[in-house]
Amino acid sequence: MKLLHYIRRVFGSRTAAVNGEPDGADLHPTEAAAVQAFLDKFNLPIGDTSLIVTALKHRSYLNRSNESRIHSNERMEFLGDAVIDLVVTHFLFENFPTKTEGQLSKVKSILVSKPVMADIATELNLGELILLNRGEEKTGGRTRKSILADCFEAIVGAIYLDLGLDPAREFIHTYLLRDYQAILHKGLYKNFKSVLLEYAQSHGDGLPEYRIAEEKGPDHAKEFVIEVWIGERLLGEGRGKSKKVAEQEAAKRAVMELDLDP
Repeated sequence: MKLLHYIRRVFGSRTAAVNGEPDGADLHPTEAAAVQAFLDKFNLPIGDTSLIVTALKHRSYLNRSNESRIHSNERMEFLGDAVIDLVVTHFLFENFPTKTEGQLSKVKSILVSKPVMADIATELNLGELILLNRGEEKTGGRTRKSILADCFEAIVGAIYLDLGLDPAREFIHTYLLRDYQAILHKGLYKNFKSVLLEYAQSHGDGLPEYRIAEEKGPDHAKEFVIEVWIGERLLGEGRGKSKKVAEQEAAKRAVMELDLDP
């Protein structure tokens, strides 16, 4: 809890506008329309709508708005990822009292994965709200899984900054954890390494290569950081208590980067 309060201070929580009205007076019409669609969809008492704008703003949009990259949703996505991780970890700790740390880690890795976030964002039609430039939109940006996943996480970050942890937790429970059993059943049987291997073979790119980037910790509590490369391209990085787990996580991130259907 203290950690999240610290993060909230670092990121700069915004205050509501005078008289409790959402602060959206300076928004571009495109941004104002996206915010209104967001508020209509989720019915949240957002005080500072600029946070929602940031959460919906893909970096390609910055070419249109003439802003620096720091104004995209990447920082907000980073924060939202941390909030989701905490809420899911707490949920699993409370609901799976007999599972070991390793078992909980495996379950959590599925629930907080980018493919799961992308699926949720797709179900919520978040692609319709994302602020993109025309080039990104023409090439399928509104349905690209990596963009959708990042947007969902950024929205969680924005809700946390504006409304606090409890509303962010409720949002995560409503749209992620209520269906956790179905997500786990589906996720436990995905082999992302196989998906990535099939992609590489079908494109004649050679076999994926898994490289140990870092190995730390004592023998009884090792953590591995593994990168997956195809040719000269670094496509993903994964962490885990074993090489197998770290490789699967790296492959999962590569699948997201390539926008493949697992």
